[in-house]
Amino acid sequence: MPSEWVVAIVAMRSYIHTMRIRRAISADLDTVKRCAEEAYAKYVPRIGKKPAPMIADFAAQIAAKIVHVMVDDGSVLGFIVLYPLDDHVHVANVAVFPEQIGRGIGGELLAFAEHEARRLELPAVELYTNEKMTENLSIYPHLGFREIGRRKQAGFSRVYFRKNL
Repeated sequence: MPSEWVVAIVAMRSYIHTMRIRRAISADLDTVKRCAEEAYAKYVPRIGKKPAPMIADFAAQIAAKIVHVMVDDGSVLGFIVLYPLDDHVHVANVAVFPEQIGRGIGGELLAFAEHEARRLELPAVELYTNEKMTENLSIYPHLGFREIGRRKQAGFSRVYFRKNL
C-alpha cells in the first residue's frame, strides 16, 4: 500500500495545498485522542456516557497499523480506524475535528475505506454508529450505505450499515 493517499490538491493563492491520508504513527497518538474527544463530546449527554470511539485504545490501534490520518500542511484534520474483517473492510471509527466539519473530510476518509476494500479485493465496507448519533443515521445512507441491522452491544444501541462496492 502506498504510504500516502492524496485526497486533493487545491491551488490557494500563491501555493499548492495538498490534503493526504497516511498511516498514523506513534507521534500522532495525542492528536488522534484529542480529535476523538472533541468530535464525540457532543454525544456524551445524549448517550449518557462516553461513546465507544472516545475510549478506544488508540495506542494499540496505531501499533496495529489500522489508524490513518488525514493531514493538511502537517496538521491532522481527522482520522479513520479500519481493518479487513470477513468479507469486508470494517470501519471502527471515523472522526473529524469539529472546526473541520463541512469540508468533506469524513466523506474522503470513508472513500479511503472503499479504496482499501477494493485494494484488498473485498466487496464491501461496513460500520456502525450509536442510534443516538442521529446525524449519522442520515449521513451514511446519503454516502451509499444501507442499514443492515440494529442491536445492543457492549452497552450501546448500535445501528449497522454496509456499502457494497
